[in-house]
Amino acid sequence: QVQLVESGGGSVQAGGSLTLSCTFSGGTFSNYNLAWFRRTPGKERDFVSVISRRGTNTYYVDSVKGRFTISRDNAKNTVRLQMNNLKLEDTAVYYCAAVRTDSEESSPIVYDYWGQGTQVTVSS
Repeated sequence: QVQLVESGGGSVQAGGSLTLSCTFSGGTFSNYNLAWFRRTPGKERDFVSVISRRGTNTYYVDSVKGRFTISRDNAKNTVRLQMNNLKLEDTAVYYCAAVRTDSEESSPIVYDYWGQGTQVTVSS
């Protein structure tokens, strides 16, 4: 059974940086596309970024382009989200998700496996 465990969340002032990590176990990491989603209270999970199985393709929601960078290390079964120039509106619970597919998907309903989430709080 695939398991995902996020880490690296916390509190930071606007303009600061955080790096989220997600460790994958229970399967062959390189067979899965990995994505980050986020959720704020009362809302559904929103797509943030996705990276393809070999790391050659990455996609981002417009609001984080140029500020966030997704990367993966297939030798360490880890995917990361480097978040720079954080804004108040980036405050959310961030989730790592995995799906075994050939296409880079932004819809949460496609993803089979989820982490427990990690809180990111950006303050002024």
